[in-house]
Amino acid sequence: MTDHLQNAVSAGRYLMIAGPTAAGKSGLAMALAESAGGVVINADSMQLYRDLRILTARPDAADEARVPHRLYGVLDGAERASVARWLQMAGDEVADARHKGRLPVMIGGTGMYLQAAINGIAAIPDVPQAIHDSCMQLLATQGGAAFRAMLAREDPETAARLFDGDSQRLVRAMGVVRATGRPISAWQQDPHQGAIDGQPITIAVTPPRQTVYDAIDSRFAQMMDWGAVDEVAALAARSLDPGLPVMKAIGVREIMAMQQGQMDRARAIELASRDSRHYAKRQFTWLRNNYDAQYVVDSKFSERNLAEIFAILSLNA
Repeated sequence: MTDHLQNAVSAGRYLMIAGPTAAGKSGLAMALAESAGGVVINADSMQLYRDLRILTARPDAADEARVPHRLYGVLDGAERASVARWLQMAGDEVADARHKGRLPVMIGGTGMYLQAAINGIAAIPDVPQAIHDSCMQLLATQGGAAFRAMLAREDPETAARLFDGDSQRLVRAMGVVRATGRPISAWQQDPHQGAIDGQPITIAVTPPRQTVYDAIDSRFAQMMDWGAVDEVAALAARSLDPGLPVMKAIGVREIMAMQQGQMDRARAIELASRDSRHYAKRQFTWLRNNYDAQYVVDSKFSERNLAEIFAILSLNA
């Protein structure tokens, strides 16, 4: 690492790479970390879970051997990740990287995690398990549309920005208002805390949308060949709560249906790829509306991109 980059690390700078799924974020993060002696820190909610390495496109063993990777596969599928939990773990990993003189390279497509890293989060109390379970049961019996209408009576602001199928956030919002008597939208107006110490250099990886969509289509078929089917079979054998985040990973539902004889392989690939494209579209929208990128990579990255990013990092030291 050059003196300029070491000064940037000492000054609390870190890299933050955001972009849609299948955009090439991991390759850029690897190249930056390898060039600068950095540590890649995960900010993707699904890649926290160890159960689905292939299906969630986690780095493989060869990548992890090239540079240190943190917060990949650190949670069991029976656990529920949260923004607060991730933020605490990420803050610890960033501090550890700096202590070792390494450049933190944060990468992910989960917008709430990236926003939390920059701005912190509101101090919303934990929802008791009994209330969470009752909200889950209510959603299961009423359906998403009716549940969201019920939420709108208690927290119209939150209900207006969620959609009927966003079960995790709908249940979270309902649980908060029932546990605290105060809407989550009101809690979110309070001063935030827990932001990652230091200043991120924000990078967006945004290839043309069709390039991303084509990559998604080819990647999911490859995942099926590489062992995603066996991963899902092992997950299904655990008989976990279907409301757990890991059970909602893109492709799990379709592969389970295929294994149960409810659809063929081609249909499973078609539906899972469609869902992944829809997810990428939402990520593009989030980036446009919520992410202030200091540097944009809009095609396959090159050595020039690395040099320019490091120059920005050094200038901000």
